[in-house]
Amino acid sequence: MSGILDGKRILITGVLMESSIAFHAAKVAQEQGAEIILTAFPRPTLTERIARKLPEPAKVIELDVTNDEHLARLEGLVREELGGLDGVVHSIGFAPQDALGGNFLNTPFESVATAMHVSAFSLKSLTMACLPLMQNGGSVVGLTFDAQFAWPQYDWMGPAKAALEATSRYLARDLGKRNVRCNLISAGPLGSMAAKSIPGFTDLAKVWDERSPLEWDMADPEPAGRGIVALLSDFFPKTTGEIVHVDGGVHIMGA
Repeated sequence: MSGILDGKRILITGVLMESSIAFHAAKVAQEQGAEIILTAFPRPTLTERIARKLPEPAKVIELDVTNDEHLARLEGLVREELGGLDGVVHSIGFAPQDALGGNFLNTPFESVATAMHVSAFSLKSLTMACLPLMQNGGSVVGLTFDAQFAWPQYDWMGPAKAALEATSRYLARDLGKRNVRCNLISAGPLGSMAAKSIPGFTDLAKVWDERSPLEWDMADPEPAGRGIVALLSDFFPKTTGEIVHVDGGVHIMGA
């Protein structure tokens, strides 16, 4: 039985734990026929350990998306392993602790700059590092947390995600002529490592218990992973600059 990613070669960032959305994207991608390569930072050995739980072995490359040398060598390392790419998954976000948890008005610019560089600008830098590998076009998929709203405790990650969403639109605009699509999945809250690093995260998650039209399970990242795989596939050939919500429907609720 063939899968929707048969013959596709996909680079996936952000596999940190089995609870990571990126892990489930990698798992479903392999189940759907893709060859994958993973990147990791700052602990590739952690990702290598988690990768052993995937259906098939996957090579792990160390990649700090804020390091120009790492970005410059990425093309050669991926080409050696896969020959080229058909898709890229950007599952990277970070903000220093003083940029989260109710400190919005007092966060220094240095911390804001770090959040913006790692969480938003890296979508552009990663995409450009991979672009020479996507000779026949491809699909770039990133992960956001709905930046239309000011969420409790989320603080500067909110503006960083808003910047990510705008960056995706501009990449979609400029890379369309190369037949490269760029879209985002807006996932509901999940009990991942990234989520647990946000102070008061459980308060934010209560919103989903009360307002989600579809029952939302914070312990199940697979729906978001499936959304990523769908956007990587050829089933969305003319969709770009889009944000697809995999959030149980909370984004539609007015009250």
